Amino acid sequence: MRAGGPLNLFEYVADRWERLSLQALLHVSEVVQSTIIAAVIGILIGVAVYRSPIGSAVATALASTILTIPSFALLGLLIPVVGLGATPTVIALVLYALLPITRNTIVGLGSVDPAVTEAAKGIGMSRFGVLTRVELRLAWPAILAGMRVATQMLMGIAVIAAYAKGPGLGSEVFSGLTRAGSANATNQALAGTLGVVILALLLEGVYFLIARLTVSRGIRG
Repeated sequence: MRAGGPLNLFEYVADRWERLSLQALLHVSEVVQSTIIAAVIGILIGVAVYRSPIGSAVATALASTILTIPSFALLGLLIPVVGLGATPTVIALVLYALLPITRNTIVGLGSVDPAVTEAAKGIGMSRFGVLTRVELRLAWPAILAGMRVATQMLMGIAVIAAYAKGPGLGSEVFSGLTRAGSANATNQALAGTLGVVILALLLEGVYFLIARLTVSRGIRG
């Protein structure tokens, strides 16, 4: 690591590439893992309530309520219970990701044409078979869209998780901001911020590829 006076941004990134790349890996890892956990929970909730207007409204309202809690406040409530580090970060990210995934699962399943499900039952499919082989497949584009929105949202929220000593680029941003005015403080904050933006764009590309590979042309329209 080069010592001395201020560097320009490119020199700063090159000089600290090993540390920044590790932080970027941890950042994207916690976001992806949290999205997957939230997807499992959100899809199960959606499957359980999508046939009930009241159940759907309650599930959506509860998930929406979580988003009204500021991330600093939620992390502050979690720290005394689970401590600092990755655990409160992942819990907070999963909770924030539930709304778009749950809502899109409910909307996607609810928009499946009843004639299609009746036809599937008519050829002898069980209720579980209709759900897994017909309804969830037709609802998959909506579910995937909810996961994409959740992922992009979590990329920014994960920065705030540095408050709870969570892993990722948030530590670079917070450290740079707290050192404002000192040598390379701006570069540190910018490197963390631009890293989050670049990772978000890369994940957007990954979702595009997943959609191309998993959504049939007929469903894509």
